[in-house]
Amino acid sequence: PYTTLFRSIAALLQAPEFLLRVEIGEPSPSGGRRYTAFELASRLSFLLWDSTPDDALLDAAASGALHTPEGLAAQVDRLLADPRARRGLRAWADDLLDLRRVPQLQKDPLAFRFLRDGLLEAAREETLRLVEDVVFDRDADWGELLTTRETWVDRSLAMLYQVPAPVMSGLGPTTLPLDGDRIGLLGNASLLALHAHPRSSSATLRGKFVRTTLLCGHVPPPPANVDTSIPEPSPDAPTLRDRIAAHLEVPVCRSCHQLTDPIGLGFEHFDGLGAWRATEADVPINATGDLDGLPFARLPELAAAVRSHPDFHPCAVHQVVRAALGRNPTDGEALAVDWLLQRYEADGHRLQSLLRELALSHMFQTVRSEEHTSELQSPCNL
Repeated sequence: PYTTLFRSIAALLQAPEFLLRVEIGEPSPSGGRRYTAFELASRLSFLLWDSTPDDALLDAAASGALHTPEGLAAQVDRLLADPRARRGLRAWADDLLDLRRVPQLQKDPLAFRFLRDGLLEAAREETLRLVEDVVFDRDADWGELLTTRETWVDRSLAMLYQVPAPVMSGLGPTTLPLDGDRIGLLGNASLLALHAHPRSSSATLRGKFVRTTLLCGHVPPPPANVDTSIPEPSPDAPTLRDRIAAHLEVPVCRSCHQLTDPIGLGFEHFDGLGAWRATEADVPINATGDLDGLPFARLPELAAAVRSHPDFHPCAVHQVVRAALGRNPTDGEALAVDWLLQRYEADGHRLQSLLRELALSHMFQTVRSEEHTSELQSPCNL
């Protein structure tokens, strides 16, 4: 009997219905296919809560209320108002910013004097709380993520940031100096440490993060036979800026690095752990840079440039849609995404509003099918 039981459990744990969210759909009254009420309930709960539906959402699915505009809107509003929506937001931010890697980063303790046990874990939590604050606590413009001076630090982060610790244990709120270089997401130790090397900073990695994650740009991979290493420090090239300048003299390197390095040099006042520094190799740091023709001199100016960049808010919409659909939107869904962008802009670039509009959209409720792609091309179907 035990063998039969174990085999049954093994079969259950390997069944596609257990491992995967099966979404087959059903014929829609308006044509094409829509997700069934229970499939839609699952999509909603994983989008907004990163978890399974609760009883109220399942009851709404069983009653057919989810397939009515009023019933769907009521459930979306309820899910967004629930504290579990913060868990869903944190999961999305964790994936988007790759924060789960931060606590496992390997940093040379001899190179970074502020490195302490628990520092990287606190840095990850700081960024997640910053996202929560902008989206839920203040329901603010998504661009505030880049230019706010409000953040959360524990004693180890306070030491790294050279600010007073607001609480004796755990993380507490603090306001960064208005005349300092550290600002918003780009000044968070989590991102500065993640996009750096074990012993040094990296203008290329930091610039690539801005270009690809915040602006949805594309940086092609280097050819297989190209040496991607930056020259070692020398008396003629003591700083990273000097070494990058030499690297950019190679045409095959310049084609990619010109997309990242002029941005990443704006972070050079921060070392590979995220501590501020005035010099590198006893040479004053020059943190000037350029973002697509817009020059900047300090990180706050870079943050403002990214916030005002024409690709920043469309990229935010794309990243949310991609996470919700589990794929990149298709060409046939482009007008639907544009409509969401228009609503997002009209609502003050608020991510809560974007999540609500997306959850209520025809695109989110419809099974993608090549033969029904035309349905997704009209914003009137949202």
